This record gives sequence, C-alpha cells and structure tokens, in this order.
Amino acid sequence: MNDPNEPYGPYEPYETTETTETHLERLLGRALNSFDLPDATVERLGSALAHASSLHSSHHSAPLHRSTYRHAYLLRDGSSLVLWELVHNTGRGGTEQHELYSEESEARLAASRLPAGFPGFAGPGSGPASALEQELGIDLDAELDAGLELLAALMAPPPAPMPPTYVPDDSADHARRLLRRAENDDRPGEETARLLRAAFAHHITQVFGRQFRVAGKNAGFTLYEHAFLLLDGTERSLWEVEHTATPDGRHMCEVYEAEHDAREAMELRARVR
Repeated sequence: MNDPNEPYGPYEPYETTETTETHLERLLGRALNSFDLPDATVERLGSALAHASSLHSSHHSAPLHRSTYRHAYLLRDGSSLVLWELVHNTGRGGTEQHELYSEESEARLAASRLPAGFPGFAGPGSGPASALEQELGIDLDAELDAGLELLAALMAPPPAPMPPTYVPDDSADHARRLLRRAENDDRPGEETARLLRAAFAHHITQVFGRQFRVAGKNAGFTLYEHAFLLLDGTERSLWEVEHTATPDGRHMCEVYEAEHDAREAMELRARVR
C-alpha cells in the first residue's frame, strides 16, 4: 500500500503525522454530497486503519477541469473499501468542488453530467445591443432564439425507448438516495419511497441533454429515467431533472413520477423572461 501520508494531485501538502481518521474528516468535510453516501459505507469507514490515495483520471479543457481520485482504506476486519472523489472547477468563479461516491460507475456518471461550459464563463460574442440590452447585459434576440430552440426540443416526441437492462446493485438504496437529493416541493412522497424499498434491480437512461443560454447565462438541462424492477416483477420509473438554471449556477436535482411532469418542469425553468 502506498504511503497514506504522501500528498497527491492538486491538494496542498499536509503533515506526515495526519492519521487516517483526520484524512477521512477532511475528505467527508469538503465533499458536497457526503450525506448521500450509504449509511453502511460510513459505518465501515469508522474502522479504517490505513489509507492510500491516487489520481485515477484527469480531464482538462477550457473552461472545465475535472479529476477523479481513488481513496482505498484498510479496515479493522482485514477487508478493504474504496471511495471515489470527483474534483471539478464548476463552482462560482471557477472554484473547486468535491464530490464523493462509493462506486466508480457513480463517479463516472457524475463526471459525464458536468457541462463543457458553465455559468461564470462568457458565451458567444454579441453584436450591437440596444440600450436595454446593454443595461441588462444580454442579447434579447439571442435569448429568445435560444429559449425557442430549447422549448422546441422539449416538445419534440422522444425516440422509441430501448428495453431496459436491469442491474441488481443495491437498487433500494439507490432509490432512497435519489429521492433524498430531490429539491422540488412536488417530489414523490412516502408512498413511493415505501414502494421502492422492494426494488432489487434498476437501470438509468439519459433521455435528454442540452445546454442553452437562459436569462443571460449558460444552463445545462438533463433528463434521466431511473427504472426500477420490484420484487413482485412490476416496474416503476422515476424521472430526474438536473439543471443549472439557478440564480447562482449551481446544480439542482428535481425528481418526478411522470415524464411529462419532468419535461414541464424543464420547460418552466428554460422559459425566457
């Protein structure tokens, strides 16, 4: 195992006396989504005796920089546990953001959701502007065209879906975490959460994904279907909308029980005011 105290990646060097416990406190403390880790994983980390961290992958293109780190832990019972840390510069003003995942596939999915361009970076050049446009700092014609383009894309009939291939992978816990991170007031309630406790396999499909200029800012819109297979053989889907059409440009997650509700939510967010 590598020296657990050796500095890695873009992080500042730290004292060689740092313990695994201190390392974990730093790692969990800086992660935006540490609350989203499975409870069983957090409990197992409490018995970590040693650790090793290494750069797993890195991608740099203007303006997006992202890296994935692998943190391996030796536990008291002799087993090992791995956490995957995604670091990217999509924070306000290009500041670094940290996310933690217990599965490499989840880290890859999160990395794929990062926009190539994001709020805080200038978009295409603009032509002559009216006094109102200069005051607002936007090109009204371009904003209207972008809004109409997005609305047309949202209203277009989706392609015929492929039959899902379900993967048994702690699907009930995946459903719990999906519902927990939803921020919309009309998200599915306790009845749906109770039903999905019987999920034993699931499949995630990206149904829609585009970037547009909304209210003078770059905003990304992505729609995912989370299809669950239940113990009684029935299927149930949740529809996740992830977007950056927020005042500060941060990522926001909304979850709906019906696809048309999810598309209406994207249309509402994308409407040019």
